[in-house]
Amino acid sequence: MEAPAPVEDDLCTRIRRSEQALMAHHEAVLRTYGLTMTQYTVLLFLSRQGDLSGAQLARRCGVTQQSMSSVLTNMESKELIRREASPVHAKVQIATLTDKGQAVLKRAYQEVVVLERALADAFTPSEHTALCELLERATTVLVQQTRQATGPSIA
Repeated sequence: MEAPAPVEDDLCTRIRRSEQALMAHHEAVLRTYGLTMTQYTVLLFLSRQGDLSGAQLARRCGVTQQSMSSVLTNMESKELIRREASPVHAKVQIATLTDKGQAVLKRAYQEVVVLERALADAFTPSEHTALCELLERATTVLVQQTRQATGPSIA
């Protein structure tokens, strides 16, 4: 039997290390603005896509609706967003970016985008395109495998 390759050679390990480095950078930058990664992502989505419900934001951010409710309550207390009842469904709260939220996002984004540019500059345009395509393919496999792992068990 052949000896297994070192764990550092595993794709999952490499993806995880990259994700940890990315999160550590973003968290360090965002901390100076009093934001978590989820709060920053909420601001980004509201800025780019307009007003959204808590459920929509939870799906986009990859968190539970209960977690998002807590995040939005915190953001509302900081006056980064405001929430109002939906004109369509009275029980649904719609989050809206405030001027203060937009200003905080603008300042934080100016620092976050520095990393995006540094990463883009680390690759040729064709390498950048290939890496994006490869990461999308890897994400698809990871999502499929997660669905299979959490599907009904056969006993």
